[in-house]
Amino acid sequence: MDSDSKYDYVIVGAGAAGSVLANRLSADPANKVLLVEAGGADQNPAIKDPGGFVSLWFSELDWALKTTNQPGLADRSIVINQGKVLGGSSSINAMMYVRGNPGNFEAWKAQGADGWGYEDLLPYFIKLENFENGASEFHGAEGELSIRDCPDDIMRSEHFLKGAMELGYDGPNWDYNGARQENGAGLLQFHITGNDKRDSGASAFLDPVFDRDNLTVLTGCHTTKIIIEEDTAVGIEYIISGVKNRVFVSKEVIISAGALASPKLLLLSGIGPAAELEALDIKVEADLPGVGKNLQDHLQLPMVFRSKIEMPETTLLTGNVLFVNTKQNNGLVDLQLNFTPSLPGPLAPLLPDFGGPICIFLPILVQPESRGEVTLSSNDPFEPAVINPHYLEKEADVKVLKNAVELVRNLAATPKFQELSGGEIAPGEADVTEYIRTQSSTLWHPAGTCRIGKDSLSVVDSRLKVHGIRGLRVADASVMPTVTSGNTVATSFVIGAKAADMILEDHLND
Repeated sequence: MDSDSKYDYVIVGAGAAGSVLANRLSADPANKVLLVEAGGADQNPAIKDPGGFVSLWFSELDWALKTTNQPGLADRSIVINQGKVLGGSSSINAMMYVRGNPGNFEAWKAQGADGWGYEDLLPYFIKLENFENGASEFHGAEGELSIRDCPDDIMRSEHFLKGAMELGYDGPNWDYNGARQENGAGLLQFHITGNDKRDSGASAFLDPVFDRDNLTVLTGCHTTKIIIEEDTAVGIEYIISGVKNRVFVSKEVIISAGALASPKLLLLSGIGPAAELEALDIKVEADLPGVGKNLQDHLQLPMVFRSKIEMPETTLLTGNVLFVNTKQNNGLVDLQLNFTPSLPGPLAPLLPDFGGPICIFLPILVQPESRGEVTLSSNDPFEPAVINPHYLEKEADVKVLKNAVELVRNLAATPKFQELSGGEIAPGEADVTEYIRTQSSTLWHPAGTCRIGKDSLSVVDSRLKVHGIRGLRVADASVMPTVTSGNTVATSFVIGAKAADMILEDHLND
């Protein structure tokens, strides 16, 4: 590409949000759009295979970013898998589709994210969907993204679903993406097509529009810097095949590299805490102390039980779910409980031999109080960022997982579940707190590092414009003020869609 190439819009990152942005912004032939992605094309057959995703982890399609040693996790460093491919993490994840709790979005609005309340976002969720069960008040059937109930027939567990109902929860076909998320047991929904293929950001939003003359997609393109002149983003620097290039924009640069890479790129470009940047000899373009701060992530804790029933391995990771508010003080779901009634096939090679059939509960901490940060280790864009999530630093987070262990044991003791259960294997007799700290791991849902807001620690305003820099927005999970109560990919798609609408509105009269 010529060094003087110019586009109306440049989007950095082809994940869930970036894919939607590229689709929507290029719908007008008058807009010349460039989408750059550090990873490659989504050609690996395992991407399309709903049971193949584990083979993609730690592959060339995965950034596999390591955290610092975490005191709250018994001083372990853990890996946060992140997609390095068209579609981003939506191409390598376990495909669970969870919008989050309406209260999440109302909390965003209360924190200064005007226009990001539940009623503001529900139309976007509906518009994106091609829901297998058809259109309704809460679902769409004409969108690009295929959504369906768990397609694995082996997965549905009446023992879990009716056991939850014996504890007083609703079920057994609870639609947590419907009127209410909490206190109902049902099947998980997935971004999987009707013919059993993964539907990623790339397949849903890029594949249908690759032939647009006004859309250019570059893969293997590592963005190293946002070019800023007179407080305005005018382009990006990137390296492709070892060669440094620059490309310029007439309208905007949009960063959609995810909650770990987006703050890193801002920091490398001189946007962040001035003292941290100056210490690394980076010219300060905007002193924004909140860049990279407010990092949140979901933690999962496996609990294993023997099963009285020999069942085939599942093709998916899990399929049954119950969302619960364990604190009962703020109305927000803080626990997601997944359940798999037999050995999850994708993980089978990674699990020990339990000497017989098993079933697995997976409690997930979805409203952590602990907050971490992403910082630079150097001004070299190819050096990994320092990722310190401060997992389980707050005792309240440990308490939620302790409550989860108690809930699982209560559910396992119900008459219906006792028809399946052969007894608890893990944690078993182990100290629960020690088990939580030694066995919890990330669900790789980082968020919040470039959050929306009006205060001094916010990074973008409600229209996702970076404070103090013209022509620059961030649109991905990093802008969430607080992480959603559930898998984050659904909301990331919506962030991309809403960002596109706002960008087009702001340039309507150009």
